[in-house]
Amino acid sequence: MGIKSFRGARRMQTATVDESPLKVSDYMTTNLITFSPNQSIESVMQALIKNRISGGPVVNEKNELIGVISEGDCIKQISESRYYNMPMHDNTIEKHITKNVETIDGNMNIFDAAKRFLEAKRRRFPIVENGKLIGQISQKDVLKAAMQLKGQNWK
Repeated sequence: MGIKSFRGARRMQTATVDESPLKVSDYMTTNLITFSPNQSIESVMQALIKNRISGGPVVNEKNELIGVISEGDCIKQISESRYYNMPMHDNTIEKHITKNVETIDGNMNIFDAAKRFLEAKRRRFPIVENGKLIGQISQKDVLKAAMQLKGQNWK
């Protein structure tokens, strides 16, 4: 009795995969809601609620990224202001932003960006070019890219 292979027939793999790289810059958001360091906490909270976003980049007058502000940063300020019985309306966000923000290169492959999201546990990354904020990539943008690719290449 001969040995039988349980391996089924394999389809010949062809090199017809779309070679165009899926770059972050192809999927990033460029129409951003940004904040300035001298904005009040209250105005930032209103913008977050109105625009249904959870945070955004903070830029100076030259559109250079100096940090990000998030819902969590605002909540922390609410908590501290109540604890110390201090009014919030006088506070600007400058002292409450997260500085030293990790950014992503717009030329990065979207799958490498997905890996960075997993490693960094972030919801979004700003994209800076020549010192200026040019866009932002979010986890949702990566999902959109994957769904678009699925329609083209995934079988």
